[in-house]
Amino acid sequence: MTTINRCSFCSIATEDLTSFIYDNKELFICNSCIAGLIKNSNYNTDSAKLFSFNLQKPQEIKTFLDNYVIGQEETKKKLAIAVYNHYKRIQEQLSKKQYNDTEKDIEIEKSNILLIGNTGTGKTYLAKTLAKIINVPFCIADATSLTQAGYVGEDVEMILTRLYQESGENITATERGIVYIDEIDKIGRKGDNPSITRDVSGEGVQQALLKIIEGSKVKISPQGGRKHPEHKMITINTNNILFICGGAFEGIERIIQNRMKKQYLGFTADNNNKYVNKDEVVKNIIPDDLKKFGLIPELIGRLPIISTLDSITKNDLKNILTEPKNSLINQYKRLFSIDHIELSFEEKAIEVIINEAYELQLGARGLRTICEKVLQEYMYNSPSDDTIKNITITSDYVESRLKSQ
Repeated sequence: MTTINRCSFCSIATEDLTSFIYDNKELFICNSCIAGLIKNSNYNTDSAKLFSFNLQKPQEIKTFLDNYVIGQEETKKKLAIAVYNHYKRIQEQLSKKQYNDTEKDIEIEKSNILLIGNTGTGKTYLAKTLAKIINVPFCIADATSLTQAGYVGEDVEMILTRLYQESGENITATERGIVYIDEIDKIGRKGDNPSITRDVSGEGVQQALLKIIEGSKVKISPQGGRKHPEHKMITINTNNILFICGGAFEGIERIIQNRMKKQYLGFTADNNNKYVNKDEVVKNIIPDDLKKFGLIPELIGRLPIISTLDSITKNDLKNILTEPKNSLINQYKRLFSIDHIELSFEEKAIEVIINEAYELQLGARGLRTICEKVLQEYMYNSPSDDTIKNITITSDYVESRLKSQ
């Protein structure tokens, strides 16, 4: 009986595989991936490094996210489905090339993602964790630092340069990576009408982003910086790069409420007064609301999957602080344990930290700021004091540290 294995790079099951040993592991590679590695080596001899992604099913992805991200159940489900479909689509493309399948002529378009939520709700962390699950390169870009080519600031192509560098300069890995673009709401044009002049940091950047998000071949400089005729350039195909955009979209709830009120003009108009919770209002978002906010229609069309994140509650903050595998408290305990010091927190001390973070309205980010302030003196003094073996953080100590300047 013929043994059928899976390619260690594209996960396609086939009899036609070459076996080899790499890093003490037996791996398999199909003819299609061999051809791809040879092609990539024409651009950069280092790009023929081994690369494979770890495709998992939606439920498996969601379970993994549950271990690291508290709450946001609906968003985690949407992301799990989107990521699974995206990389399943890539496997399908590789399968067509491998078997020269001309009958399957249905081309599946990629679906990029837009996350809407207040600061500290976990947008960046969700995207980063997804890349960890699938085992693909990941980079973060801030939309506010981008400008149109030729202006002061970063060219949009710098995003791909960062992803290329994160991949270890592996073109194959770069072309299957994940990019998170933060603060996408900050580059919305000021009005609903197209600008007749240059909008260097707004609509113009959206147009520039559109080129790489929708899928195209882009020339980049491996070392970064502005393009220069003397620089060595490489070509990155963005067709299989998953783009996740995120932003707080402050004020978009008013646009949604105005639209919904117009729909209920007449005897039922008063019913719209019940929409007072921002989270509930934003769940009713439609593409036209994003257009009124300032995103261009072409960009909205390239972000078909829209998910809204719930604001962080006090209970969420407590869970974030204590429950995940890499919770903040576990991280600090580990830091102190390296110096052979056992760190513990009283329950009331945790409550004080949570209340302070909730007042700051910085979401999960506020927790780290507070913990750093609370533990600052111990982190400074204890490594030099061999007599300190146990540290217990009390509520009184937390309150005294928070009051100090």
